Amino acid sequence: MEREGFSRAKTYMPKVTFIIDGEPTIVEFEHGKLPYSHHGKPESFLDLAKNLGVPLEHACGGSCACTTCHVIIREGAQHLSEMQDDEADRLDTAWGLTARSRLGCQAVISGDVVCELPMYTRNYVQEGGGIQLGKSDKKERKSQEVTP
Repeated sequence: MEREGFSRAKTYMPKVTFIIDGEPTIVEFEHGKLPYSHHGKPESFLDLAKNLGVPLEHACGGSCACTTCHVIIREGAQHLSEMQDDEADRLDTAWGLTARSRLGCQAVISGDVVCELPMYTRNYVQEGGGIQLGKSDKKERKSQEVTP
């Protein structure tokens, strides 16, 4: 029962936007309430993606041994954990590295953030798309869909 003049504090739920093929997918989560997926660090981009059904490639299982979960931060970098040396060393091998690049398995989220998945980090065979590496056929497939 709430006392007069007091109200329950609203739980802050960070909003995370994954941009894939130019299409945003927005998810929210409550800190400490998401079951740990054992892929990457808890509450990292990869952990969220695994829990909330967002396709984020992760060939090494989230152990910072590859760069397939490479994301580019578009907004909210201040809401991410600091980059550690092992992540920086691994990112040096990423194709298309930018100053805003992070590994999805290592960057832990503490607030609202927008990231983009580079074209070359996606596995379209696994994600149900065409086999042609580096070229999505998502828009083409969408235009061919028949709506009732």
